[in-house]
Amino acid sequence: MRFLTRLTLVALWCATTAHAGTAIVIGGALKNDNEAVWARIVEEAGGAGAPIAVFATAAANPERSAGLIVAALNRHGANAEAIPVAPRQKDIDLQANLNDPKLIAKVAASKAVFFSGGAQEYIVDTLQPKGEPTQMLKAIWQVFDGGGVVAGSSAGAAIMSRMMFRDAGDNMQILKGQWREGREYDRGLGFVGHDLFVDQHFLKRGRIGRMLPAMRAFGYTLGLGVEENTAAVVKGSEVEIVGARGALLVDLSEATADAKLPAFNLRGALLSYLDRGDRHNLKTGVTTPAAHKLRDQKIDPAASDYKPYLQNENYFLDILADNTIVTAMAQLLDGRAPEVRGLAYRVRPRPNDLSPELGFEFRLYKGPGLVGWFSGALGGEDYTVLKARLDVIPVRMAAPLFTPLAPN
Repeated sequence: MRFLTRLTLVALWCATTAHAGTAIVIGGALKNDNEAVWARIVEEAGGAGAPIAVFATAAANPERSAGLIVAALNRHGANAEAIPVAPRQKDIDLQANLNDPKLIAKVAASKAVFFSGGAQEYIVDTLQPKGEPTQMLKAIWQVFDGGGVVAGSSAGAAIMSRMMFRDAGDNMQILKGQWREGREYDRGLGFVGHDLFVDQHFLKRGRIGRMLPAMRAFGYTLGLGVEENTAAVVKGSEVEIVGARGALLVDLSEATADAKLPAFNLRGALLSYLDRGDRHNLKTGVTTPAAHKLRDQKIDPAASDYKPYLQNENYFLDILADNTIVTAMAQLLDGRAPEVRGLAYRVRPRPNDLSPELGFEFRLYKGPGLVGWFSGALGGEDYTVLKARLDVIPVRMAAPLFTPLAPN
């Protein structure tokens, strides 16, 4: 895209070789009582007594954030300790701590590193100023390359891929191409490898709207959007979903775009919703649903005995609303209609909106490979949906969208 400049090229700085470590990408809003995620971090770090270095570098109140994280990890058997390297932490010398040989050695001797939420630009600007890794970041990489864990929640998840949203506006701003190098996007730290783009708070905030243009712009084929209070455990090419909800896997390997259209557009994207307990291999593309899902019958719209359960045929007026994209995918899988559509549009344009009339229609449709599973075993209506097809079509909206009826 035209708005990408030098950073698109220098992003290749991120090493493409395989790493031995485990990246745990947490979608934000991680609750203290989420036993599955906290226990998994400690388990992957080696179990009871595992030394874990906690960085609240992104946090607005680093002391408080680090204290809560340390307490949660230690309740699950870890030996966690806060590393005071945070721009907004009071009464410290940031540069002195960042370059302190004793702190660097303590991090290098850890079995895991945890990044808090907050503002991800503080993490990259502190540990990787102007794209150059500090000795502290090299120590973190030493932990990871030695088979350790790097975990992060919210902002700590955003830095996991080689490119990231830095201080992005809303989904519509990104869809309309109104984002800039060093402002809304930047390079990340790359712990999930060169080829996977990750994002957080994903379903709650409808961030499929910003992931799709970002993946196209940055040259990604695979993207993983992790929901709140949920983690994606990425170990080599294997991904496992742990926690309260799931994650959306975006595959653009078959996607195309019409360069003649003056706005973002996409045809033939593949969306898969991976629920808690599901596993996916990024290399083979094979998904293994959670054991409780496999106890129920597979939902296959191409099967001769397919009996759709959902009767609603909705048109979603805000496809980027809380969890709406997954609701639409479930309706496509388990419903009668061959397609499900929804709209992304800013009803009240902002003063700086360069294209107030521009909207986007999301068309989900059935195609080869669409299958899924449903289970109520965990107390909810939980779907796994694989390979729903998606087109994103730019449309011109009326302004205003409606007018009140006048009296006769």
